[in-house]
Amino acid sequence: MMTALVGDIGGTNARFALWQDQQLECIRVLPTKEFPTPEDAVRAYLDDIGASVDALTAVCLACAGPVGGDEFRFTNNRWVLSRSNFSRNLGLDDLLLINDFAAMALGMTRLQPDERICVRQGEGEPGRPCLVIGPGTGLGVATLLSLPGGWMALPGEGGHICLPVGSEREAALWTYVHRQIGHVNAEAILSGGGLLNLYRASCALDGCEATLDSPAQVTASALAGDRYAEAVLEQFCTWLGRVAGDNVLTVGARGGVYIVGGVVPRFADFFLRSGFDAAFSDKGGMSRYLDGIPVWLVTAEYPGLEGAGVAVQQVLAGRR
Repeated sequence: MMTALVGDIGGTNARFALWQDQQLECIRVLPTKEFPTPEDAVRAYLDDIGASVDALTAVCLACAGPVGGDEFRFTNNRWVLSRSNFSRNLGLDDLLLINDFAAMALGMTRLQPDERICVRQGEGEPGRPCLVIGPGTGLGVATLLSLPGGWMALPGEGGHICLPVGSEREAALWTYVHRQIGHVNAEAILSGGGLLNLYRASCALDGCEATLDSPAQVTASALAGDRYAEAVLEQFCTWLGRVAGDNVLTVGARGGVYIVGGVVPRFADFFLRSGFDAAFSDKGGMSRYLDGIPVWLVTAEYPGLEGAGVAVQQVLAGRR
């Protein structure tokens, strides 16, 4: 029986598990800041579960950032991973690196019915791409394709596209953020840290004192009924709708849209009532193109790990 080590490494946490008989086993979550290198984190994980590298058929790591070449630099943490050094240091014969949102997209193929919430009613068109997008430490974007005999995930860096502007208020917020940081990409607003950026920009424009110091405080205040924090969170949801709709138009994602990541599920009920849907389909003459495209909010705990398992399973099956 194949036993693979799968990992989903983001800016804040590294999630590891064993993939056996097409199931996840021995899941652990390790903070990346506690380990100097990814090799150290893998060793700590294997020690914790009492396993050795010798027992592994393969290793698949889903990494936050563009994957290519020998050396990989993580987008939102300090780690650097060399494929050759990593394999040599751990004594591995087989290392598969994939983009973290490619893994997230593949993880959508493993969702159970109770692991997603309907945000927008519709019927995905068979054979058409699906969009997977989600705010977390950054903003991840990928495309999922159903192909004969398997699945393909197309990774991209959609979190770094220019932040779209759809109202005078958004133009003013964009201008303020641009003065602070220069180029304003989507994840400058649509991420955990981006929510705090949006709150501070809003306060600066409105002449309010910024009393909240973290994304969690902004969310908690909004959910507790703070009208100003509610307005900030509403703007966040609206901007996510604009960016998601733009990506649907770009890749023709009429198969459906999955909202993933660690941010939005924390305020799921608020999100369902927000202006996300209106902004999603507000595309002028192309608004009708988005009619009937379903959107789901994913609540599964480890979709990236599941997707890494799907990826290594498909690669090894192709070698037989």
